[in-house]
Amino acid sequence: MAGISQDWEPVVLRKKAPTAAARKDEKAVNAARRVGAEIETIKKSNAGTNKAAKSTATLNTRKLDEDTENLSHEKVPSEMKKAIMQARMDKKLTQGQLAQMINEKPQTIQEYESGKAIPNQQIISKLEKALGAKLRGKK
Repeated sequence: MAGISQDWEPVVLRKKAPTAAARKDEKAVNAARRVGAEIETIKKSNAGTNKAAKSTATLNTRKLDEDTENLSHEKVPSEMKKAIMQARMDKKLTQGQLAQMINEKPQTIQEYESGKAIPNQQIISKLEKALGAKLRGKK
């Protein structure tokens, strides 16, 4: 074992240098003041304000204000309302009876007859079958 030797030099283990967040905490700042080290304080430009959110909100509201497009759901046309009512009256049915025939709520029939419903082709076809009348188009 002639070529093996031991190294008896001391090994020094050190902690990592403090991170930026650790250097900014109150204890580190106070310790630096006691030692007399130079401390730099910087005020950030938008600190404590929510200016970024405000600027995007004004852009969005401006777009909404400038938008003149009328956004509304399609409603049941008045011809269809009248045709549903007329066909139901001809068969001497109430809204509730008609609703039961097509497996829908009476409120649905009421909405179709008042023109407040959003047209659903499945419900319209059920109504056409139950009433025996053509409700869509003049084909």
